Amino acid sequence: MKVLLLNIDSKLPNIALHKIEMWHKLQGDEVIWDMPIMLGQTDRAYASCIFTKNRYKLENYKNLYPSLIAGGSGWDLVTSLPSEIDAMKPKINYGFTTRGCIRQCSFCIVPRKEGYIHIVGDLLDIWDGKAKKVLVMDNNILALPNHFTMICKQALEYGVKLDFNQGLDHRLLTPSLVRTMVNISHTEYRFAFDKPSYMKSVDQAINILRKNGINRCIWYVLVGYDTTPKEDLIRLNFLREMGQRAYLQRYGSHYSEPFYKALAGWCNQRHLFATKTFQEFLELPRWHRERQDIIESDIEL
Repeated sequence: MKVLLLNIDSKLPNIALHKIEMWHKLQGDEVIWDMPIMLGQTDRAYASCIFTKNRYKLENYKNLYPSLIAGGSGWDLVTSLPSEIDAMKPKINYGFTTRGCIRQCSFCIVPRKEGYIHIVGDLLDIWDGKAKKVLVMDNNILALPNHFTMICKQALEYGVKLDFNQGLDHRLLTPSLVRTMVNISHTEYRFAFDKPSYMKSVDQAINILRKNGINRCIWYVLVGYDTTPKEDLIRLNFLREMGQRAYLQRYGSHYSEPFYKALAGWCNQRHLFATKTFQEFLELPRWHRERQDIIESDIEL
């Protein structure tokens, strides 16, 4: 049997497609990746779309080839893999040891798609035994502190560097967990600062991190969902004053707005965020012409 797999839009490995590949290869099938020209010429075809903005691409394929098996969060939140395929554990140095979350953030699909947090594996289920670095994509691993500690112990034992790519929940930090975090090889830790109301808890988290040996982290800052430009700038200035790094996550259509384009241009470039205020950044030649439009965005600079 020939099987075609189409990764519509994910820049990172698509775990569902890798599970499908693993299962079919165990059946002795031939697997072909990312060749849309082969649609209609294989015995079975699967496609995964992660982002809703790209759903139209999958719809076009599906209209032409109705037998195409479609899935992914950009397609819908209910389609799931057959249990025998979902049980596959491709060791691609990238994946999940837990799924789901304890939170119910209104902007996030994880609780609806994956449910309450639960363990699905450990480091050895996603590590190939050779790589020096593994991307852990868990959405809220700190909600299971004993499991998190076990994953860190495995990384320490095997000399693996961990990248908690989706960020950690700063509200769940404890001195004990931070001491565990310090002891392993890791990329710069990431946390989320989604709401202005988190100011106090973020301040407390930074203090816990500093007291236990982690002075600087990256903070994902959600903007344009239910906050004002002024509130967004206040959060970024706070992080800058605390010696932290920031990465702006623009919600929906706010990617194209002059103010948010400029704000991302400032804080998503580490050297500029560290050395210039937002006002100073707007004096740079690239942004000086748009400064007036930005000032008129009801933001006090």
